[in-house]
Amino acid sequence: MKEKKSKQEYSFGKAFRYTFAQVADIIAYQSFTFLIFTFYFAVVKINITLISIAFIIWAFWNSINDPLLGALSDRTHTKWGRRFPYIMVSFIPLAVVCILLYFPPVAFGVSDEIINFVYFFIIIIVFEFFYTMFSINQVSLFPEIFISMEDRTKANNIRQTIAIFALIIAFVLPTLFIPDLSDETYLPEYQTFGLLVGAIIVVFGVLFLIFSPRERKEFQDNYQKAPKLIESLKTCLTNKSFMWYIPAQIANWFVYGILPVIIPLYGKFVLGIGEGESIWLSLLLGFAFISAALFVNILWKPLIQKLGPRKAWMLSKAIWMATLIPLLFLGEGMLIIAVIVFFFMGIGLAGSLLIVDIMLADIIDEDELKTGTRREASYFGANALLLRLATVLVFLAIGPVFIIGSWEVYDPLNITPEIIFGLKALIAIFPSIALVIGILVLYKYPLHGEKLAQVKEQLNEIHAQKRAPK
Repeated sequence: MKEKKSKQEYSFGKAFRYTFAQVADIIAYQSFTFLIFTFYFAVVKINITLISIAFIIWAFWNSINDPLLGALSDRTHTKWGRRFPYIMVSFIPLAVVCILLYFPPVAFGVSDEIINFVYFFIIIIVFEFFYTMFSINQVSLFPEIFISMEDRTKANNIRQTIAIFALIIAFVLPTLFIPDLSDETYLPEYQTFGLLVGAIIVVFGVLFLIFSPRERKEFQDNYQKAPKLIESLKTCLTNKSFMWYIPAQIANWFVYGILPVIIPLYGKFVLGIGEGESIWLSLLLGFAFISAALFVNILWKPLIQKLGPRKAWMLSKAIWMATLIPLLFLGEGMLIIAVIVFFFMGIGLAGSLLIVDIMLADIIDEDELKTGTRREASYFGANALLLRLATVLVFLAIGPVFIIGSWEVYDPLNITPEIIFGLKALIAIFPSIALVIGILVLYKYPLHGEKLAQVKEQLNEIHAQKRAPK
């Protein structure tokens, strides 16, 4: 009995080994977010309207894809557990698709816009399928492996610190390979980067499968109680805590989505970053994430314990919004100031990165108390379904702004004042509005304070019963 108990106790090594899959996850998705819009708009030269249509359909596909795979995972039962079979099956195809993203028909001399658009549309759909299969199962392990608030806070601290370094890699690596992200002559450099991303996903996927902590035995029969897809979605969407959490998350994901998409063009046309100077893009994003890594430990960990996740998240959104406003007033010759602004942006970013999964884990705990089973993948699936609205909103913002500025097709020589202001608005005004909405929504979030403490206390009793010898 002592040996079994020790395997369930928290340790730094256990939390660190869990992060291997997260590294693969982040590098796959964030490099996709950072590069794919610029690549297909500026390098492949697909019309902004076609790109926006593709991404909006892609977002709605995700709305089906995520909850389907989540519900399927919750109802799976194998000797390897519910989650690991899907991780094993998906990480190699994910690596291959991350390579193929940078091998459109134009790379083989086919310049027809429609053919390249069809390839773009199909490849992002396939990417999302395998990414979701990998991601939703690895993140679903977190609230099951780390049960208590204390363990989750400590593990999430390590997890988000590693995540920040993975984000730095995802955003810095491309600029080491590609001198100008919006120059079509650097297509081969994009392809080299794609090959490297594929290799990283394979390495960290293998490390995760070998060394990651496994699913808890006391939850091995939960698949028997897992509801079908429609029932699962209905339960998630009628959970009051979850439905107040979601708009706050959509606000965050809108900002996560729009900043990396716009930064390459904002950097080039607003800040004046020229060919061979794309390392400045790395410095902007890198300083934001270095700052986030610092403030996760020294600021947000104690604040979450003192204020609780809800109040801490509201504060992080307010700080993040305040640091976005200066981006409206920057211009050429102000790169150093921009780096400083992005460093301070990391303060609010750190809080949001650390808090969101802790709050979703609390919601899953509350659901277990009501239903008698843990349905992590169902909640992560429903969460992903609704978060795709953020992607729709991102391209509903970008598309009209570019069209109003007469920038339907990328033309670096046709930079009007409307385009400059549009890029500034997309990186500062639109995200600030989203964060204000997020703060207002969190004011109504119900699972905090005494209610949250009661959920934790009752759940500890249930878990103790499950672990007791039968």
